Amino acid sequence: MNPLTAAVLAGLLGLVVGSFANVVIHRVPRGESVVRPAARCPACGAPVTARDNLLLVGWLLLRGRCRSCRAPIGARYPLVELAMGLLWFLLTLRLVQAGLGWAVPAYLALAFISLVLAVIDASTRLLPNRITYPAFPVMLGLLTLASVGLGDLDRLARGLLAAVALGAFFLVLALISPRGMGLGDVKLAPTLGLALGWLSWGAVAVGVFAGFLLGGLAGLAAIWLLGLTRKSLLPFGPWLVSGALLGVLAGADVAGWYARSLLGS
Repeated sequence: MNPLTAAVLAGLLGLVVGSFANVVIHRVPRGESVVRPAARCPACGAPVTARDNLLLVGWLLLRGRCRSCRAPIGARYPLVELAMGLLWFLLTLRLVQAGLGWAVPAYLALAFISLVLAVIDASTRLLPNRITYPAFPVMLGLLTLASVGLGDLDRLARGLLAAVALGAFFLVLALISPRGMGLGDVKLAPTLGLALGWLSWGAVAVGVFAGFLLGGLAGLAAIWLLGLTRKSLLPFGPWLVSGALLGVLAGADVAGWYARSLLGS
C-alpha cells in the first residue's frame, strides 16, 4: 500500500480511537471501568449517541455543547481525537516510508498510551498503574511480532537493553531526587526505552534529551509566566512521552545529522 494512503487511513482510524482515549482519560483516574457504561455526558449523564460518538465532528456540529442538556463540553475532548489522528498519521507515514510497516501497530499503541498518560498526568499529576504496568508487555508483544516479521531480532535485543538502561537511569534519578522524578515516570521509562531502542540508539538519545529539554523549558515558562517557584511540583510525564514520540519520528534523522556535524568538524 502507498505510504500516504496507509497514513491517511491510520489517521482516520486514530480519530475514532481518540474517542475511546477520552473515555480512558476520564475514567481510569476515577477507578471506573473503561468498557461500561457507554460514553455519557459528564453533566447530565445522557448517553452519547452514535452520531455524536466522534466528538471532533459532534463537538463542532453542536458548537461544543451536549445534545441533551446543552451543557458545554470542554475542548479537550475533540483536541484529544485530533491529536490521536495526527499522531497515527505521522507515525504510519514515517514507519512505512522507512520499510518498517510491521512495526506500525506497536507505535500506534505507543501513541495511544503516550497521549492518554500525558493528559492524565497534566490534570492529576499521576501516571496510573492500570496503564503503565500493561504498557510494557503490550509493546513487547507487538515489537516481538514486528521483529519476527522483519527477520531482525537484533532490534528486539537492542530494545530490551535500552529498556533496562532507561529504567535504571530513571530509578537512580528518582532515588537521588524523589521530588523531581516520580515513580510513575520510572515505571513508564522501560516501555519508552523498548520502543526507542527497537528503532536505534540514536532514537533513544534524541527521545530522552528532547523529553528533558521540553520539561526544562516548560518549568522555566511556568516560573516566568505563572509565578511558580523552583520547588513547585510539575508533571514530567507529558514531556517525557512528547520527547519519546519526537525520538520515534525524528530520532534517526537528528542523530544522523549530529554525527555528520561532528565528523565534518
